[in-house]
Amino acid sequence: MADPVIVLGAGMVGVCTALHLQQRGHAVTLVDRREPGRETSYGNAGIIQREAVEPYAFPRSWAMLARVAMKRGADVNYHLGALPALAGPLGRYWWNSRPASHRRIARDYARLIEHCLSEHAPLIEQAGAQDLVRREGFRAVFRDAASMRRAVADQHRVADEYGVRHAVLDSDQLAHAEPALRRRLAGAIHWLDPWSVSDPGKLVARYAALLRQQGGRVLQGDAASLRATGAGWRVRTAEGDVDAPHAVVALGPWSDAVLRTLGYRYLLFVKRGYHRHYTGGDPPRLPMLDADGGLVIVPMRQGVRVTTGAEFARLDAPRTPVQMPRAHALASELFDLPNPVEPQPWMGARPCTADMLPVIGAAPRHKGLWFNFGHAHQGFTLGPVSGRLLAELVDGGTPVVDPAPYSPARFG
Repeated sequence: MADPVIVLGAGMVGVCTALHLQQRGHAVTLVDRREPGRETSYGNAGIIQREAVEPYAFPRSWAMLARVAMKRGADVNYHLGALPALAGPLGRYWWNSRPASHRRIARDYARLIEHCLSEHAPLIEQAGAQDLVRREGFRAVFRDAASMRRAVADQHRVADEYGVRHAVLDSDQLAHAEPALRRRLAGAIHWLDPWSVSDPGKLVARYAALLRQQGGRVLQGDAASLRATGAGWRVRTAEGDVDAPHAVVALGPWSDAVLRTLGYRYLLFVKRGYHRHYTGGDPPRLPMLDADGGLVIVPMRQGVRVTTGAEFARLDAPRTPVQMPRAHALASELFDLPNPVEPQPWMGARPCTADMLPVIGAAPRHKGLWFNFGHAHQGFTLGPVSGRLLAELVDGGTPVVDPAPYSPARFG
C-alpha cells in the first residue's frame, strides 16, 4: 500500500483530493473542523462551469472602477480598513489582468477547466449523486441591449477559441424559455455545457460518504495543529493525533493561516460572498446570471438561491448588510421572491491568488507537504481535476495536465 496521507480541508477540493489519493492506494485521513461541504463549498451557485475558461480579471475601465469605488452594485463591496493589507495582492492581480498577461493565464486556467465535467462525472456516478445534477447549462441574462451586444461578441470569441457551446436568445426567446420572468430583458447567452447542482454542500457530502465507504477516515480536527515530525506530519483530531508521511493543505480561504506558521508568505486574499434562499414564487427554470446586476439566481432544493458578487474584507470581519439586500431587490425585479428561508444571509469566502491560478503541488521547503488551494470562484468546478492532479504528483505519475503553471514554487 502507498504511504498514508493527511488531507486538511473537507470542501470540494479537499474531498476530491482525498478520493483520488485513496483510489491510488493511499490510506487517507480527511480532517476538518466541520462536516464535509459545510463551508465555502456549501455557499456557491452550484454550477460546474465548463464555460469558465477565463478567470475573472480586475476591472480596467475607469467607468467600472468608479462604479466599484462608489459601491453602487450588488457585485462588489469592500471594507476600507481592509484595503492596506489587500494592496499588495490586489496590485499584482491588477497587473496580471493586463490583456497579454490575462490571455496567457487563461490558457493555463482553461487546461484545468476542460476536464471539469469528465472528472466530476465518475465521482457523481460512484457517489450515487445523479439526483442532484442537471446537465442543461445556465443563462447569462442582460438588462441592457448594448451590454448584451458587447458580451455576445466576446463570448463568440471564447466559444471559438476554447470550444465551449452556447446559444444566443433574443428578448422573445428568453421570455418563452423563462415564463416566470416579471419583466422583459434584452436577451441571454445560454451556455450549454455546464452542469448545475441543486445542493452543492450535499454533493460534497456524497463524495465524502464515498470516501468513507471505500475505507477513508473523515475526522474533525484542528488544521492549525499541523506539525512536522521526524517521520512526516502530525495533526490533532477529536480521536487523537494522526501521523502520516504526507500532508495536503486544501483549506481554501484558511490555507494562508496554516502556511504562515510554516514560513510561507504568498500573495493570497479572499473574496467574501453572501447568499440567501427564497420561496413563495415561481423559480427560474435554469440557473441565471444577471450579468448587469452582478448576482446569480439559482433554483435549488432549499428554494431560489440568490448569490452576491465579491466583498473585499478580512476573512474574520463582521458581516456587511449591503450586498444581499441589493441583490434581493434586483432579483425581485426578475422573479417573485417574497419569503426568505434563512433568518440571515449565509456568508463565505473564496480563496484567491494574485495570478488567478490555483496553487497545486509540493511545498518548496518541506518534504511530504503538498498544497491544493487558491481556486477562487471555481473550487466547486475544479475540485475533481485538481484533486487528481495533486494525487498524481504525490505518486510521481503522469499528470493529467502540465502542473508547472500551478506550482507553489512560482511565487519564489
